[in-house]
Amino acid sequence: MLLISLLIFMAMPRSSEGINGESGQWIHAYATYYGANQDPTSLVGACGYDDTLRAGFGLNTAALSGALFQMGQACGACYEITCHAAADPLWCLHGATVTVTATNFCPPNNGGGDGWCNPPRRHFDMSLPSFARIARLGNEGIVPILYRRVGCKRSGGVRFTLRGQGNFNLVLFSNVGGSGDVRAAWIKGSTTTTTTWSPMQRNWGANWQTAADYRRQTLSFRLLLGDGRTLEFAGVVPATWAPGQSFVAKAQFS
Repeated sequence: MLLISLLIFMAMPRSSEGINGESGQWIHAYATYYGANQDPTSLVGACGYDDTLRAGFGLNTAALSGALFQMGQACGACYEITCHAAADPLWCLHGATVTVTATNFCPPNNGGGDGWCNPPRRHFDMSLPSFARIARLGNEGIVPILYRRVGCKRSGGVRFTLRGQGNFNLVLFSNVGGSGDVRAAWIKGSTTTTTTWSPMQRNWGANWQTAADYRRQTLSFRLLLGDGRTLEFAGVVPATWAPGQSFVAKAQFS
């Protein structure tokens, strides 16, 4: 028994420094896949990203169980995943890894008849392209995995999508680098009464709101990520903005 445990430990990938205060150690979980007959970019999900390609996340995405999703705080976060080949050598692709972005929520009583997404289970319901990177496709459907938080590598700048109507402003932050998960946000306008930073509130997923009237104003944003890094995006949205438009900043979290 001791020899088997030792072999399993030796087969596990080595850890590196984590983010958000995590040790970077590999954590045990399970994974399934969704969207076998669907275009992954068409699955909006609980984070509010209309199109994962346009949002900058590509096809390697996943829905997280509540223990990981944390009421939307995990939206945009990146996870490196490997199939635990020592525990399931038949279905796992030995040594293969994939990095996925959290874009959706896997609700309780979902992810199979055994309720794999029920609390307190840690579970990833992965897009088919990402699941196929680490495991063979077949009747198994669910595999043991090891995961850890990693930094998000994005192309281009942070994207700001304006939503809402009237003086109710809803802003979606996407293509966020660094730790990827926005923990706090502030907005600033261009009139004499709105030139100080005003805190925003998470509405749902990656959508943040403010009830102040910022119509016909140039907008600036300040974002605080889960890893503690803060970045300001001065004048990223012009005064001519309208709901439904997206604007890409030149700046990006490294």
